[in-house]
Amino acid sequence: MREASAKMQPRLKDRLESICIEMIDKGILFSEAVEQFQNCFIAEVVRRNDGHLTKAADLLGIHRNTLAKRLSHYKAKNARRAG
Repeated sequence: MREASAKMQPRLKDRLESICIEMIDKGILFSEAVEQFQNCFIAEVVRRNDGHLTKAADLLGIHRNTLAKRLSHYKAKNARRAG
């Protein structure tokens, strides 16, 4: 059963390549793409750890203070875009 569902879903590499193509086609700069990936990845790890920054930082392989700074930067940037 597991093999059948795995064959139906595109491989992670294929999905990532498709996303990259779409981003390039839309004119998204490399720096924007990297920042968006980092923000999405970090947000998901923090969410999976119920907001526990120390656990999330350990899983990300970064210091807790670095994680807090990145989250603060991300929130500030989103606030500027919204306002």
